Amino acid sequence: MTTPQHPQTPQTPPQPPQPPVSPYAPPSRPTAPPQAGPGERAAIQPQAAPGPYAGQQQGAYGAAPAPAQPMGSPGGYGAPAPAQPQGAPGPYGGQRQAAPEAGYVSPIPVQRTHFGHALASEWTKIRSVRSTMWTLGVMLVLVIGIGLLLTIPLGSLDDLDGMPVLGAGFTGLLLGHLCIITLGVLVMSSEYGTGMIRTTLTACPSRGRVLIAKAVVFFVVAFVLTTIATTLVALAHSSVLSDKGGTEPTGEEWALATVGTGLYVALLGLLALAFGALLRHSAGAITAMLGLVLLPLLLALFMQGESLEDIQQALIEYSVVNNIATLYSTPFLESGPQGWAPVGIIAGVTAAALIGAWAALTARDV
Repeated sequence: MTTPQHPQTPQTPPQPPQPPVSPYAPPSRPTAPPQAGPGERAAIQPQAAPGPYAGQQQGAYGAAPAPAQPMGSPGGYGAPAPAQPQGAPGPYGGQRQAAPEAGYVSPIPVQRTHFGHALASEWTKIRSVRSTMWTLGVMLVLVIGIGLLLTIPLGSLDDLDGMPVLGAGFTGLLLGHLCIITLGVLVMSSEYGTGMIRTTLTACPSRGRVLIAKAVVFFVVAFVLTTIATTLVALAHSSVLSDKGGTEPTGEEWALATVGTGLYVALLGLLALAFGALLRHSAGAITAMLGLVLLPLLLALFMQGESLEDIQQALIEYSVVNNIATLYSTPFLESGPQGWAPVGIIAGVTAAALIGAWAALTARDV
């Protein structure tokens, strides 16, 4: 009788001892599970999650590379590059340029400069410089102060013996106009001394516009202040000396002693401004203007003799000092320019000097 044989259970080989696992050690990747034997259920494998990159899958404990994908498939090595925006054709063959981006837009409104901006700039400079206030202040003190002081001795006289009532204002203006000459030179030459002329011409490259703006601003300031000062002196002399036997002024004489003197002194200051642009040196331009004002009369005083008589007379008639006296109806000589003629003469000379200053400013470097 044969003994039935039972199937023998396969024996599991002994496993080598495992080292102790530290609680602080990082978790290790799981190893592949053993193959299920006959009659055993296969272990459930965790499904891999998609990774953060194309063509990559993430396992239970980290990212694991996905299997190779065919060429041209999405996420594979042969995937086509994303379409790039087409730009403008480049300067070389086959090269493309990217489309230009939008430039910076300033929040400050930008507008074209004009002559009004140059006037505003020159007005800011002439009123913000301390030399302007001091020079004009001294001019007002000399013209008004000396004019009012002269009313005291003249008012004490019983008879002026036909002297023009407004003629006493000549003394104060003879000294005050020297301040206007000095200011006219400084308006132009001081920028060359400090180097400010470079900034001025950089902001306004049109040099003719700069010169005209300086001339307009200075002329208005000089004319207004001189006219106000001479008008105050004329009113004071007329009220005090009208009953002292002096010659009563006519309407034209009033205009010449107020508006005429203001125009003459302002034009004389413009002539000094032109000298400052031509010489570009404050001391040199002031010296040249003082020589132009005082030297003809001084030379005439030393010219004695019949052979020099005509030259002496011409120097006196057309000197600046005699022209100012003519505006007050007290000329040194009966001959020579009368009425508004001195204003016309100085206007012509000043216009010629300004044209020369414009030509020099345009032709020369700063």
